[in-house]
Amino acid sequence: MIVTLTVTIGIIAILGVVKFRQIQDAMGQAASFQPPPEAVTTIAAQEEKWPATLSAIGTAAAVQGVTVSADLPGIVAHIAFESGAWINEGDLLVQLDTKQEQAQFAQQQARLVAVEAGRELARLNFERMSSLVNDGAITRAEYDRAAAEQKQSVAEQSQTEAQIEEIRATIARKTIRAPFSGVLGLRQVNLGQYLSGGSAIVPLQSLDPIYVNFGLPQQDAGQVHVGQTVRITTENLSGVAFTGRVTAINSVVDEATRNVQIQATLANAKGNLRPGMFVQTEVLLGANKPAVTLPASAISYAPYGDSVFIVENLKDPKGREYLGVRQQFVKLGPARGDQIAVLSGIKPKEQIVTSGVFKLRNGSAVFVNNKVQPDNKPAPKPEDS
Repeated sequence: MIVTLTVTIGIIAILGVVKFRQIQDAMGQAASFQPPPEAVTTIAAQEEKWPATLSAIGTAAAVQGVTVSADLPGIVAHIAFESGAWINEGDLLVQLDTKQEQAQFAQQQARLVAVEAGRELARLNFERMSSLVNDGAITRAEYDRAAAEQKQSVAEQSQTEAQIEEIRATIARKTIRAPFSGVLGLRQVNLGQYLSGGSAIVPLQSLDPIYVNFGLPQQDAGQVHVGQTVRITTENLSGVAFTGRVTAINSVVDEATRNVQIQATLANAKGNLRPGMFVQTEVLLGANKPAVTLPASAISYAPYGDSVFIVENLKDPKGREYLGVRQQFVKLGPARGDQIAVLSGIKPKEQIVTSGVFKLRNGSAVFVNNKVQPDNKPAPKPEDS
């Protein structure tokens, strides 16, 4: 038993020594293992003059925009417009039925003729009475009666004329015209339809000029002043840019967003911009600022800070040199097309990784293959635009 136990312990000891050496060898190999270099593209950092701008998302709004409505109740007798048509100020849109008002108007016109004749007769009678009362041919009471009849005829004429004007105003209120020039929307009434007061007829928008409303953070709003140039672009009009001016700045800061609302006015002769359309706005602040421009793909975004990877010669723990990357945190500026402005953190002529940053970490080995480079254009044009 003693011999057997001794042999068993010896075998276990030998196996333990062998296994321990195997683990040591594996750990040594793991420590000396170097992952293969990652393929990346690079670009030499160059300092350029970057336009000093403030960018924001805006919304187009009509300078004048209303939904034309019926002023008085009535039945639609005539529709004089087509949906989506351009119309001038004062053009007829809808005529409500005015047969009753027309009859009343004719009646009052006839009454006015009779009242005017009665007034003329009362005037002549009063003039005769004036000469007779001075001669003592008539009594003072007869003279007073003639004067009262003349005043009554004047009042009747004024009342009749007022009633005529009231009927004329009612007819005009039932004749619905465009309050200003603009583009009509979709018709919301039909021939013969009864409209109550305030019923919608058709939207009307004035498109030239047009407003663009946008908000800027309170810390940036102080750089904007009335009269500054604003550049407007929109995705559905690729390659088309509009230029306007800042015309109004809100006097209060929105408590929910801490933004200041700004309004720009621009020409829109072709009507390309429509109320409610989303647009990109850039307020031009003046002199250009120096900045390093990089493709957007070169930026590694993270909650703790944005960074780039700089390619340079590094040394491993054994002192051997290799081509690797160093992570550098940067301060970013605005975007322009494919480009991002880097305000600080990079020096000109440094080699910056432009693609493949998602698979890199500080100290990673790389090899550069610049056969295919990401776009780096300030004003790209999509192929399908």
